[in-house]
Amino acid sequence: MTAAAETERLEVSKIQDAFPDAIIKVKEFRGETYICVKRESLPDVAKLLKEDPELQYTYFCECVGADYSQWRHERDLEERFEVIYNLMSISLKSRIFLKVGVDDGQTVPTLVPIFLGAEYPEREVNDLFGVKFEGNEHPGRFLLPDDWIGYPLRKEYPLGGDDVIFDGGDRGPAVEDTSKPHAGESFSGKTGSVEISGR
Repeated sequence: MTAAAETERLEVSKIQDAFPDAIIKVKEFRGETYICVKRESLPDVAKLLKEDPELQYTYFCECVGADYSQWRHERDLEERFEVIYNLMSISLKSRIFLKVGVDDGQTVPTLVPIFLGAEYPEREVNDLFGVKFEGNEHPGRFLLPDDWIGYPLRKEYPLGGDDVIFDGGDRGPAVEDTSKPHAGESFSGKTGSVEISGR
């Protein structure tokens, strides 16, 4: 754990007392606290934060993913992906972020048994990044069509350019039909020197 904060937060000390090996790192950034925990400890830590009478992190705000495969700066965790849970304690008027790292082929234990609201955000992270959540498994895609190939929020996924097929069979515009250059960039329907829409 890093010594980022002058005084240790109550949440951190309670987690350390209950699960001495769970915390990898604690980071304070712009007034927010990020607690990086081992994947296998995630449900126990989340349950403690929710059920401890002095903490009461009962409000599940969101769960998001991040792909750090092309990030060349300092990192909190060494795995390719991070899954970040945003929890709030209404009684303390406080927010805490739980972060876990995960690589391809690994799974993150679901928080659905603790926070029912975690079901859809975890399914979105699975659909868009390919991160699997053990215990939150459903056949087929969630946001994307079942025949979609790949995970569009991964860094290696190609930029758009595909025609959009609307309900009723109408074809919508491709990216180059509607894109306008903005400061510092000129986009003419190409990624590098390769046509992306095939038109």
